[in-house]
Amino acid sequence: MRIAIAGGGPGGLYLAALMKQLDPAHEITVWERNAPDDTFGFGVVFSDETLGSIEGADTVIHDEMARRFARWTDIDIDVNGHSFTVGGQGFAAMSRKDLLRLLQQRVADLGVTVHYETDAPDADELRATHDLVVAADGVNSRIRTKYADTFAPALDHRANKYIWLGTDLVFEAFQFFVKQTEWGTMQIHGYPYSADGSTFIVEMHEDVWRRAGFDATEGETLPPGTSDSHAVEKIKEIFAAELAGHDVLTNNSKWLNFTTVRNQHWHDRNVVLLGDAAHTAHFSIGSGTKLAMEDALALAACLHEHPTLAAALQAYETERKPVVESTQRAAQASLEWFENIGMYAGQDPAQFCFNLLTRSRRITFENLKERDSEFAHRIESAFAATAGSTQSVPAMFQPVDIGPLRLKNRIIVSPMDMYSATDGVADDFHLVHLGSKALGGAGLVMTEMVCVSPEARITLGCTGLWNDEQRDAYRRLTDFVHTRSTAKVGVQLGHSGRKGSTRLMWDGMDQPLPEGNWEVIGPSALPYAPGCHVPREATRTDLDQVKADFIAAAERAVAAGFDLVEVHAAHGYLLSSFLSPIANKRTDEYGGDLSHRLRFPLEVFDAVRAVVPGRIPVTVRISATDWAPDGNTEHDAVEIARAFIEHGAAAIDVSSGQVTGEEKPAYGRSYQTPFADRIRQTVAAGVKVIAVGAISSYDDVNSILLAGRADLCALGRTHLYDPQWTLHAAAEQDYRGAAAAWPIQFQAGSRRPPTARTDKIPPRLALLRQQADENVHLRWTPRNDQAVLRNAQAVPRNAQAIPRNDRAAEA
Repeated sequence: MRIAIAGGGPGGLYLAALMKQLDPAHEITVWERNAPDDTFGFGVVFSDETLGSIEGADTVIHDEMARRFARWTDIDIDVNGHSFTVGGQGFAAMSRKDLLRLLQQRVADLGVTVHYETDAPDADELRATHDLVVAADGVNSRIRTKYADTFAPALDHRANKYIWLGTDLVFEAFQFFVKQTEWGTMQIHGYPYSADGSTFIVEMHEDVWRRAGFDATEGETLPPGTSDSHAVEKIKEIFAAELAGHDVLTNNSKWLNFTTVRNQHWHDRNVVLLGDAAHTAHFSIGSGTKLAMEDALALAACLHEHPTLAAALQAYETERKPVVESTQRAAQASLEWFENIGMYAGQDPAQFCFNLLTRSRRITFENLKERDSEFAHRIESAFAATAGSTQSVPAMFQPVDIGPLRLKNRIIVSPMDMYSATDGVADDFHLVHLGSKALGGAGLVMTEMVCVSPEARITLGCTGLWNDEQRDAYRRLTDFVHTRSTAKVGVQLGHSGRKGSTRLMWDGMDQPLPEGNWEVIGPSALPYAPGCHVPREATRTDLDQVKADFIAAAERAVAAGFDLVEVHAAHGYLLSSFLSPIANKRTDEYGGDLSHRLRFPLEVFDAVRAVVPGRIPVTVRISATDWAPDGNTEHDAVEIARAFIEHGAAAIDVSSGQVTGEEKPAYGRSYQTPFADRIRQTVAAGVKVIAVGAISSYDDVNSILLAGRADLCALGRTHLYDPQWTLHAAAEQDYRGAAAAWPIQFQAGSRRPPTARTDKIPPRLALLRQQADENVHLRWTPRNDQAVLRNAQAVPRNAQAIPRNDRAAEA
């Protein structure tokens, strides 16, 4: 093949080296606009997995890299004068300049032609004269831009400001400095890359950046290679204590805004994207160099394995794109966390530390417990203390109060519509459905949305509380829960609004009934989606009737024996649609800005709160974002939550979306938790916040709670999969106690069934050695070009420790 590579960075050079080794007959040409010794940045970090792949593909490059590596396992976090060390992570880094030099030497040795200080020819010319054109030309890729209609790039420019620096202070580990300044929160991401220096990235919100005066050079255009000296001097002053007299190094260092690059397609005929041209991920999660070299490994393998170029490029995209997108989701969570780091200024330092470590959701409490059990125990104990408990047990099993209601644990069975009632009456199905979840150990079991009138139903199968027969049916259910379990049971009251009069979910969700329709109302005469009912704009008389229906239903809920009442103001139903500017276009006092759109939902909430006794908390579920242009955002959600709290809400149940059929949610694990987190940190002092949405493991639950992102977690489909999920989670964590007490009839099954032979004798001395190794942290303390080990408990952070024996030195 004749292969043209635009871009002589690590990704492009590594691909050239791999392809030349796979077939020396390949004619490979690389164009690089910079000189060989020009590079920006300081160090690059690699994972053990990536290094294993590099070793398998090219031992020469791997061995040269390994010879230069700084290695360590610790993360040091300094926050407002409090220092923490967490071990067991595993990092390897090296100088970016050294990496480029060895890659340049490698391709030269292999006979690859590289044109330095030369722009690549026009892409049309290259694709006409070469079998393959590789766009490895960076985040501002000219080739990607030229064929933008095909690749469909999306560039997300973020708000935080950061500057890439170095320092001759050699960190011993990955280092986070988080500093509260007079201008706001600033943070440093740092790590060692050699015996002589460390990468030193300063990041802050743009508002903080401006208040601190870093915008003084904003209007200047600094030539390539020139650094922002004003910024450097100010950073030296602000972080003088952290630098401890060491110098700040520059290399084309100037303020930047991170841009996340995504492409819908990665190849077009004989042109393929690689590295930053295809994707970027925030530096707080991964190295762009690492991702680019992983791309090169995959592309070379696919080209070698498949008989045609088309098949190879499709296989490359199929293999790499999901992996990169997963990394980008984690990176997005991480960069958003750092954009909002000021929210956590008041957190307990230990909790802040755990919050930082788990920000991307890739590291969880169980991960940390395996890597550094002492630190994990410290976090769990601190959470127990804040919960008023003397027992250090899994966070999910700490008791919690929602207003006057005490729950035995922090697990809620989320409301889930079952569409299985007749004339709104809950029957044996609902008794078994919710009763089994109560027996399964959850602290609070919520009904599906219970409709306040026949016209308030979503479907003909929805339950209601508009008559006494329905009240009595629910009384049977609450009596069972209270008699047979230690769970509490809550009711969610709602009105379907413009999403009513539709088919059962399995017959066509949101599709109008073919017959037997009833008139639906909404804040405005706008359908939920094309093909849905066009609602009649609600009149004052309609609103008065809806409010009266909520009052009557709330009174029946109290009589039915419910422990908690939740007002449903989410998911595009009537109250939610009043809140959303997409659905609410009214020109009266109930439309317009958010304060007016809140009026009717608050009137309903006030009416419910007024008739529900004080011993029963009233909560509200909201959609934190509409996931659509011109809709509510997480910032609106803060104000919505604030308003309901001011009106007496005992908890905010934070969901999202389902307000318009045109929504585009960013689904992912625990994807709605950041909304709950924002509300909890911003406005929910003393009021509980419930996280919900794609939370499925006890590890995720504990991680959310320990990080302070929510007070409780609501799980829906997880409980459909396993009605005894909470009890099983207790067994998995070896927890036994009142927070997860098995019904006496089930206690014989309260231990995990054996799944393998149990007569195996463990190697006891190996266990002792493993236990000892868990207490040892590897830190980068260069002396004769190797790291030394220290015992984290016995040696101060900046002290050096002599390895106790040859085994430790070898490790």
